[in-house]
Amino acid sequence: MTSWPLLRTLLGIVLVVGGVAGTAAAQAWKQGRTPDGQPDLQGIWINFDSTPFEAPDPKPAPRAAGDDRGTGPAAEFADHTHKVSERRRSMVVDPPDGRVPVMKWAEDKRDYDLAHIPDAPEHETPWVRCITRGHPAGMFPAGYNNAYQIIQIPGYVVLAAEMIHETRIIPIDGRPKLNERIKQWNGEPRGRWEGNTLVVESTNYNSKGSIATSAATGRMRGIPQTESMHVVERFTRVSENLIDYSVTITDPKVYSRPWTVRLPLNRDDSYAIYEYSCQEGNYALPNALSYGRKRDREAAGSR
Repeated sequence: MTSWPLLRTLLGIVLVVGGVAGTAAAQAWKQGRTPDGQPDLQGIWINFDSTPFEAPDPKPAPRAAGDDRGTGPAAEFADHTHKVSERRRSMVVDPPDGRVPVMKWAEDKRDYDLAHIPDAPEHETPWVRCITRGHPAGMFPAGYNNAYQIIQIPGYVVLAAEMIHETRIIPIDGRPKLNERIKQWNGEPRGRWEGNTLVVESTNYNSKGSIATSAATGRMRGIPQTESMHVVERFTRVSENLIDYSVTITDPKVYSRPWTVRLPLNRDDSYAIYEYSCQEGNYALPNALSYGRKRDREAAGSR
């Protein structure tokens, strides 16, 4: 019969050898290149993640009327066997407390819109309206469909998102930015390489979208973006199956200082991306608006 000291020694040897093998494998990986010389980021990447978007508020405020408490996707949307990232304190890593420094007027507008969704479609997020999930909102994981395909061709990096089947075409050829008078829902991206890191700067946003559109982002869902927003994303492939993604948002009209989200993208070429037909079966918006019109008729009849 093997004694416990001997067993412990053998187990320690196994762990050490395993650790050395793992370290050697990590050191053996080298950043590949595309035929035109770009650091290779191509593949299917997922970011299923149970990490809270923000760290817990030490003094939580009462929840606003019309919030998303108790809602979420049906189990068949969320159940899967793909990798889920290790849970961390929060996706927001700066400021250090993990809380987004939102100005009060922006929270007030969010609350007003949530309370007036039956009045007009403009009070809903652009995701529910099937316009866009937004950028960087589309990189913040929701309850399902958290997959992206990265394709690289000379002069461009292309990111095709599963949710709302949006395709983002990022020029990396040094072209100038658009005229500042041209505003877009998702801004205008311009990419460049800093070593092996893809840096994407986006400007020229309109003021119609939201910085976050999923209920998984908690209180940030529905916070407005303005034309002053400036976004810097960084994609760094650190191993065969991992991209370190971070994004810093600056909008002096909405936040008292810039803030940063950081999360992993996990490669999974076995993940199948299917068409996301957003408008087909989108009952949320017509149901909310039809209730609003019923309420209006009842109010008119009571006069």
